[in-house]
Amino acid sequence: MADDSTSAFQAGQAGLIVRIPEAEPCVRGWRERLDPSAQAGVPAHITVLFPFLDESRMDEHVHSALADVLGSHQPFDLRFERCGRLPEVLYLVPEPDTQLRQLTEAIADRWPEAPPYGGRFSEVVPHLTIAQVQEDAVMEEIEADLGGRLPFTSHVASVELMVHDGVKWQERASFALGQ
Repeated sequence: MADDSTSAFQAGQAGLIVRIPEAEPCVRGWRERLDPSAQAGVPAHITVLFPFLDESRMDEHVHSALADVLGSHQPFDLRFERCGRLPEVLYLVPEPDTQLRQLTEAIADRWPEAPPYGGRFSEVVPHLTIAQVQEDAVMEEIEADLGGRLPFTSHVASVELMVHDGVKWQERASFALGQ
């Protein structure tokens, strides 16, 4: 989720993600070595909103509001055919990404005090991180390895609330789309 080292994760931090279990066979080995969020227990995913509200603010009202906001969006399919790059990040490109952007916008509109990535970026680019802060040669090796494993598709039917417990990220709730 965060694009910093695992030491940057703090107890009580929360984020909303879409799990992409179909990606695990392709990316698990790379992510476990080269993505701090994987090392901290986050499965292959696309971040919907990070950071979200601190765990101390999570109550029945927040959970109910999340269920309402997310339930108003229909499930959808994603296809992963290629890799993309952001500064210091190699990722899988989800296509189309319109529904992911809409989920992020809906949550950020409901909780304006929790802008995506703390407001650090002018544009949110939906992505499934594979590796961070690696030399170009490593990124090229990963891309070559993944070339033979793509494409694959994933059906998105829920958004998970993840909370850092001080050691690892834990799923605290799952919110169905289209409810």
